[in-house]
Amino acid sequence: MNLREYLALQQSLVDAELDRLVPPENVPPETIHRAMRYSLFAGGKRIRPILCLEAAHAVSDDSPGAISAACALELIHTYSLIHDDLPALDNDDYRRGKLTNHKVFGEAMAILAGDSLLTWAFQVLAELDAPPDRKVRLIAELATASGTVGGMIGGQVADLEGEGKTPTAPLLESIHRAKTGALLRASLRMGAIYAGATAEQYKLLSCYGEHMGLAFQIVDDLLDVEESSAALGKTAGKDAQQHKITFPAVYGLERSHRMAEEQCALAHQALQPFGERAARLGELADHIVQRKS
Repeated sequence: MNLREYLALQQSLVDAELDRLVPPENVPPETIHRAMRYSLFAGGKRIRPILCLEAAHAVSDDSPGAISAACALELIHTYSLIHDDLPALDNDDYRRGKLTNHKVFGEAMAILAGDSLLTWAFQVLAELDAPPDRKVRLIAELATASGTVGGMIGGQVADLEGEGKTPTAPLLESIHRAKTGALLRASLRMGAIYAGATAEQYKLLSCYGEHMGLAFQIVDDLLDVEESSAALGKTAGKDAQQHKITFPAVYGLERSHRMAEEQCALAHQALQPFGERAARLGELADHIVQRKS
C-alpha cells in the first residue's frame, strides 16, 4: 500500500471513530452538535491522530484502543482552528475550502463549538479502555500541550502579541515550538504512552515529534507565501498582511526550505532504533515537508 492509499485508509478509520465519539446532529441541543460536526468533518488530513497511531505501532502491535486517544488530538486541533478563525483572532472566512464556523453559525455558537470539542477531548480520554496510570498520563500530556506554559495557547498568545514586532529568531522559535509543535509532539508522545513505551522509546518519539513539528510549521509558513488560496483552502498571504512573525520573514524563502529539509533529516535520525516499525513515520515526515497544502 503506497502512502496515499495508507493515508486515505487511516483518515477513514479516524473519521469513523470521531463519528462514533461525537454526539449526532439530532441530539439536543442540536445546533451545537451541528456546529461541532461542521468543522470536525470539514476535510481535515488527520495528521495528528495518524501520527499518534503510528507512534503506538512503533512500540507495540497490541494497541487496539489507541484510535480513541488519537481522536482526542483531532478534537483539540479542530477547536483551536475554530477559535483561530474568529474575528478577534485571525478573522478568516474560509478553512479547508469551506466557510469558517462563525460564518455559518455565528460567533457565539462558534465559540461554544470550540469549547465543546475541547471539553469532549478530555471526556474521551477519561473513558478510554486503558490502565488508570496511562489514562492520567495521557490526560496530562494533552492538557500540557494545549495549555499556556509551552503549549498551544501560550504559542497563540505569543503569536498574537508578536504581530507588528520586529521578526527575530528567538521570538519565532518561542511561538512555533508552542503554537504548532507542542500538539504535534504530543501526538507522538500519546501514542507512545498508550502503547506502554519505555523511557527511551518515549524520548526518541518525542525527539521525532519536535523535529517533525518544526518542519511542519516552516512548511506552513512557506505555503502561505508560495501557494494560492484555492490550493490552501484558506486565505493565502494572511501572515504578511497581519505582520506575523514567520520563518520566511526571519530567514527568507531559500533558507526556510533548507531548514525544513534539515528538520526532516533529524526526524528520520530519531526513528533509526525502531527500524521498519517506524517506516510510516519516516514517510509521514517526508510527506509533511513535501506537501503543497
